[in-house]
Amino acid sequence: MTTTNTASNSAQYISQLGTLSVIPWTSDPTDSERNSPYLLAYSLGDGRGGPGIVEETMRAVLGEVGLRPGEVVDLTESPGGVSVKLLVEAGRAVLTMPYLNAQCAVPPEWEQDARETGKVYFVVATRPWAEGVPGRPVDEERLRAFAGDPEMLAAAAHCLVPVRSLRG
Repeated sequence: MTTTNTASNSAQYISQLGTLSVIPWTSDPTDSERNSPYLLAYSLGDGRGGPGIVEETMRAVLGEVGLRPGEVVDLTESPGGVSVKLLVEAGRAVLTMPYLNAQCAVPPEWEQDARETGKVYFVVATRPWAEGVPGRPVDEERLRAFAGDPEMLAAAAHCLVPVRSLRG
């Protein structure tokens, strides 16, 4: 039997992943009557060991969280041991999961779509994205190039996360 020191793993993972960020976007409104809200979590690849270690480390983190790259888990139907929580309130999305606690500003339309659908499609990229620096605008073309890249999507973990609010 192998035991794992989670506190030690946590510090190691965080230092290897470097800066973790989250960015929101919505689907094309012509696809349906309402937009689907998305969140993308990714590393800038600026951690100890550089970008080359990020994918392996992110896969280890996802495994501990209960997510597997390439699979879609619907947490609105059955949370089943996957610890991902999302609070959407006052123009902010607050995401909580092991090794990643992040919040980001969201546009009013995104927040409204999240409330109306009751869920957000969450993608965790295993591949780093150095261009998505927090605090700097990301134009639609660059976001589409990264978030729509078939290789990135195949290697990422995907889940539908129920939306929570302080109002209940």
